[in-house]
Amino acid sequence: MSQQPVLLPYGDPAFVTDPFPLYRQLREAGPVRRAVIAGGLDAWLVTRYEDGLAALSDPRLSSDIRDAADPRLVAQLPETERESMMSNMLRSDPPDHTRLRRLVSKAFTARRIAELRPRVQEITDRLLDEVVPAGRAELIADFALPLPVTVISELLGVPLDDRYEFQQWTDDLLVRGERPPDPAVMNEAWRRMRAYLTKLLEIRRSEPADDLLSALISARDDEHRLNEDELIAMVFLLLVAGYITTVNLIGSGIAALLAHPDQLRLLRDDPELLPDAIEEFLRYDGPVSPGIARFAREEVEIAGVSVPRGATVLIASAIADRDPARFSDPDRLDVTRRDNGHLAFGHGIHYCLGAPLARLEGHIAIGTVLRRLPDLALAVPPADLNWRPGGLRGPLRLPVTFKPGGR
Repeated sequence: MSQQPVLLPYGDPAFVTDPFPLYRQLREAGPVRRAVIAGGLDAWLVTRYEDGLAALSDPRLSSDIRDAADPRLVAQLPETERESMMSNMLRSDPPDHTRLRRLVSKAFTARRIAELRPRVQEITDRLLDEVVPAGRAELIADFALPLPVTVISELLGVPLDDRYEFQQWTDDLLVRGERPPDPAVMNEAWRRMRAYLTKLLEIRRSEPADDLLSALISARDDEHRLNEDELIAMVFLLLVAGYITTVNLIGSGIAALLAHPDQLRLLRDDPELLPDAIEEFLRYDGPVSPGIARFAREEVEIAGVSVPRGATVLIASAIADRDPARFSDPDRLDVTRRDNGHLAFGHGIHYCLGAPLARLEGHIAIGTVLRRLPDLALAVPPADLNWRPGGLRGPLRLPVTFKPGGR
C-alpha cells in the first residue's frame, strides 16, 4: 500500500488539547493508516474498533520492542539500561510475560482491591480536607496526583516522602512530543531511578515487610523466578504504571464533566451511575492516546492492508473507542452508557493488570469530589487547560473553584 504518512502534529497546541477531530478524519479515511507519531517515529495506525480488538490478541504482533525494525525505538530508551527497561511485562511476550504477570497478579485480584477501598477513601478525604476550606484548588497537584501515588506507594512499600523525586524522573522518562526525547535527560533520569530502586530493594532485603516489594524480592532471591534486571523493571513498571494513568483518568474525567454540565448534574443526582461513568470517561477520553504499540513479527494483513515485518503497529484505542460502527453517538459523553466495551485497558493477555485498582480509585475520587465540592467549576477557560502532549493523555493542571466548606 503506497500512501504518504500523516503527521500527528504534537507541536500544535490545538491538536494536543483536542486530537479527536483529526482522529475522526483518520478513522474515516481508512482502517489502517501510516503516521508519524510522538517522537517523530513511524507507525501504522489501526483506527477502527473491530480491527483493534483483533490486533490486540494477534500473536503475530509482538510487545517486545526488539522485534521492531526501526532502531530509533530502542535508541529512545536510556542507553545504559536498555535491558532493564525491556524486561518488564509491557515489553515481553510469552513465556516470559506469563511468568512475570503471575508473580504480581495476586496483588491485583478483585478481593485484594476491594480490601483497599477503606484506605483509598481515607486518603481521598484527607486530601480534600486540605482544600475544601479555601474554595479553590489545583486538582491535579492537590488531589489527582497524590491519591494514586500514595496508594501504589503503600501497596509496594515505597516511602511516600520520595514521591516528588520519582515523579520527576518518571516525567523525564515518559514525556513524548513532537521531537525525540533528549538522550542526556533520559539517561540521567534512569540512572537516578535505577539507583533509587536499587537502594530501596537493599533496604527491603534487610527489613522485609508485608508489601508487594518484599514479595517480589522473595521471588528474586529465594525462588529464583526473577533476575535482577527483571526485578528492577517490575518495580519500575508497577510504581509508574500504578499511578500515572490513574492521574489522567481522574483529571480527564473531572474535566469532561465540567465541560458537560448536564452529565455533571446526572451524576450528582444519581451517584449509582458512577461505575458506568468511569467506563465512559475511559472510552471518551482515555489516559492512553492514541493507543498501544505492537511490532509485526512477520508481514501481517490488517483490514486488507499489508503491514511489513518489523513495522510499529499502533492500535489506536483512543480512535477506535469513538468508532460509530461500535458505539452509538460516539463523540457524545454519556454517563448512562451501558454497552461500553472500550479498549482503554487493552485486551487479551496484556489487558491492564491494574484496571480494577484504577477503577476503584477513579470511582472513589470522582464520586467524593462531586459530593464534597459543591458548585464545582473551572477557574480558567477550557481552552487554557494544558494537556500531556503524546502517548499519555490528561490535563497537566486543573484549577477549579467551588463553594468553600468545613473539614
